[in-house]
Amino acid sequence: MKNILKTGLVVSAILLLAGCGKLSFDSDSSSTTSTKSGSYQTTGTASDNTYQGVIKNGRYQVSKSRGLMLTNNNQNGNTYNVRSMETGLQSISQKEFSTDKYDFEEGQLLSTSTTRKWLGRQKGKYSKSSDTDNALGLNPASNGKTGENSRTPIYLQQILEQDYMVSSGSSMSLGGISIGLGMNSVDYYTKTSYGATYETKISDADLMAQGKAMAKKVVARIRKMKGVKSNTPIVVGIYKQAAQDSLVGGTYQSYVVSTSGDNIGSWHSMNEQNEVLPLVDGKKGINSTVANDFSNFSTQIRSFFPTLAGVTAQAHYEDGQLSGLKITVNTQFYGQTEINSFTQYVVTAASKYLPSGANIEIDVQSVQGMQAFAERKTGEKSFYTHVFDSY
Repeated sequence: MKNILKTGLVVSAILLLAGCGKLSFDSDSSSTTSTKSGSYQTTGTASDNTYQGVIKNGRYQVSKSRGLMLTNNNQNGNTYNVRSMETGLQSISQKEFSTDKYDFEEGQLLSTSTTRKWLGRQKGKYSKSSDTDNALGLNPASNGKTGENSRTPIYLQQILEQDYMVSSGSSMSLGGISIGLGMNSVDYYTKTSYGATYETKISDADLMAQGKAMAKKVVARIRKMKGVKSNTPIVVGIYKQAAQDSLVGGTYQSYVVSTSGDNIGSWHSMNEQNEVLPLVDGKKGINSTVANDFSNFSTQIRSFFPTLAGVTAQAHYEDGQLSGLKITVNTQFYGQTEINSFTQYVVTAASKYLPSGANIEIDVQSVQGMQAFAERKTGEKSFYTHVFDSY
């Protein structure tokens, strides 16, 4: 099987499913510090307990491994996986690295070449010169078989690094590291070049066993990297990727923290689920109340504006409770007054029918682009709305 790496671009808009809200920066709160390695500046205080970003020598430090994933035979990955993996890891990081003490920086330790090697298969009897197999590969070596249930699948699909910096006087240093291991729930492959695509389904038990074994190796390797101290906290999260045809991303299954050396602590299980609404083909949803609330909301706005092209939602649950609902409304409206009136009615219907105990985001869009936006954070009574002018 021929493995190649494909760089996926991660859009700047952060999905509500991962729990991040809009940012409102206070320009007066930014600060600048200098170290032997250069001058650092933070972006300023952000709302909703989000991290300040780090700017070094006047430039935002872009990660060399961000969005890099292992894909087989030129197949495209599920872009929802890339987005939710990133924001989900930051949510986990907030449990260990408080936003009032740490600043966020894109991962700087893992280079493109290092990430490529780690994502490859280990060297083995059936390794080919065209493969990315190498001694540092975290994926197991091929067993030479091609049967869907007999072959050795690719378990690790992508690696994500996030760095958390701390300031002390006039200096800034690495205070913590978070690593996300994107594990396949389904491995897609071909038996011959450009041949038919086959699937190897991976059980949760195998996914977790492989992920935990890889986490130990990752911690040991990162400890040896320049700039990482023996007591620098390292968080490793195991992310279960959704299938390629899924309309939602995957979820984190568990995470662990290494506080010193190569040792890791106890694993923390996570109970997160995603689903698409409305439910189809008589499918039983995760939460029938949420499904019914969305159905009532959708019916109401459709009855008032019957020319809607579609109303769908992505729901995110934590421990069985709804934590986020991202709704997309596709319209056929082109007049500015129609959009204004429709947005007002959508907010009225949302306030009446949608649950108040979760983040709600509503995007109104057409083939011409975004037309309006509405958002209500958990516990808030009213929606923030914005209608985009069409000039």
